[in-house]
Amino acid sequence: MDSSSLSHTRYKCQYHIVFIPKYRKRIMYGRLKADVREIIKKLCDYRNIEIVEGAVCADHVHLCLSIPPSEKVSDVVGYIKGKSALMIHDKYPESVNGWSKAFWARGYYVATVGNITEDAVKEYIQQQKEESKREDTRR
Repeated sequence: MDSSSLSHTRYKCQYHIVFIPKYRKRIMYGRLKADVREIIKKLCDYRNIEIVEGAVCADHVHLCLSIPPSEKVSDVVGYIKGKSALMIHDKYPESVNGWSKAFWARGYYVATVGNITEDAVKEYIQQQKEESKREDTRR
């Protein structure tokens, strides 16, 4: 059984999470795309959240995260989106409109990786990565 543990708990809580930039702008390519990837990795490391698989596409982010049962998914997503928006704004102040530091849209999609296999989610994310690479080469 492939699972993680806390002091008194064994768990395998995985979630497929998708979120988009504000107004679904197709802005994540090149250097910004690489920076978004690194920022998300760093933020997940700070909270001890495992990234099982992930892809940053031009207009959305896919993550398959293993989140401990002591953490609420909404808190984790809020943390990742909030802190990454501030970090992106610090590095790319021209990428946001006006005085607002909003980079991500308000909502997100989340599904547990239980009704489908982990391999199916990984395969889907890999397909999204390849699609995103093809889009990047067209630019």
